[in-house]
Amino acid sequence: MTNVIKIAIFGALLALTGCAGLMREAPQPGDPLDAVYAKLGTPTSVYRGGDEQVLEYATGPMGQFTWMAHIGADGRLVSYEQVLTGEKFATIKVDRATKEDVLRTLGRPAEVSRVAMHDYEVWSYRYKEAGVWNSLMHVHFDRQGVVRMMMNGPDPRYDPKDRFW
Repeated sequence: MTNVIKIAIFGALLALTGCAGLMREAPQPGDPLDAVYAKLGTPTSVYRGGDEQVLEYATGPMGQFTWMAHIGADGRLVSYEQVLTGEKFATIKVDRATKEDVLRTLGRPAEVSRVAMHDYEVWSYRYKEAGVWNSLMHVHFDRQGVVRMMMNGPDPRYDPKDRFW
């Protein structure tokens, strides 16, 4: 019995050590681009808009977090934030925002699907609604790439498998 406890404790310590290795120092506003890369590594995507560039650090497709580093025209960090939140989704304007706007705001989606009835392309983002509930936000685009609808709901990945409905 004591060997089982020792193995469990050793395994837990290894897991915590591994997690500590994944934690990175957050960049600070004003950091030059080189310092952002040194602290965060290579981004999963880079988006450009005007004089600004946005570095995406996504944990998808199964992750619920995406961080965006906004770099100003002077090559310095303007802001660094986790963007898969209800507040950030609320900034996407239905009937106005485009795919490019959504990519620069939220980063790449976890899943892409289609709704045949309206001929919409749907980008789905995993996130924690109110920091608590495992959710999916679905952003629907028409053929011109304009957001026509947004819907959220529970992430079925977290549904108990033993329900009888």
